[in-house]
Amino acid sequence: MAEEVKLFGTWGSPFSRRVEIALELKGVPFEYIEENVSDHKLKSPLLLKYNPIHKKVPVLLHNGKPILESLIILEYIDETWKQNPILPQDPHERALARFWAKFIDDKVNPPVWRALLGSGDEREKAMEEVKEGLETLERVLNGKKFFGGETIGMLDIAANFIAFWLRVVQEFSGLEFLTPDKCPALTKWCDEFVSCDVVKEHLPPREKLIAFTKNWLSGNGWTD
Repeated sequence: MAEEVKLFGTWGSPFSRRVEIALELKGVPFEYIEENVSDHKLKSPLLLKYNPIHKKVPVLLHNGKPILESLIILEYIDETWKQNPILPQDPHERALARFWAKFIDDKVNPPVWRALLGSGDEREKAMEEVKEGLETLERVLNGKKFFGGETIGMLDIAANFIAFWLRVVQEFSGLEFLTPDKCPALTKWCDEFVSCDVVKEHLPPREKLIAFTKNWLSGNGWTD
């Protein structure tokens, strides 16, 4: 009996795209189900069934069993499909990858939105938080091609927001978060990461993402 692998996601979400990239790297066929998460009323009954607590994407459905939260899903994928591992084999290195992935979600991504939505001192403080986080990741990268070494790993996938979404935000907002002079290795990593075929196939259209985010920032809601 064939495995059932379904992914509930939304096109503009870096969290959904993380899961797509991981499944693609593993060579796991899956059915993608696009969700409209802009309004609770528009979310599908299946999404609400499989994620009744947070009611958000991504949700990975494997043989009828839901797995929630993108970083947890990445670990599940690596444990379930052993080919092309995305986490290091060494326990200490695995722990470090988990730590820095959570660091990105807790310390780098959130202040980007606070900087975009805020003004004055609030914006300046958020900008500094982002820059400090990026400079920390510059040191973590430590001259490697990818965070995972010579191949893409879990931490690279977790940093997809930085490689693509953050630079899109810079393009239309005029705010400078990531610059080659402060983070040369991280800037080069961004170029390497988004140039990989498996990643390029699972990035949202740039112009559509710009229009989408501008619309949200203008107060018109999180709609297409």
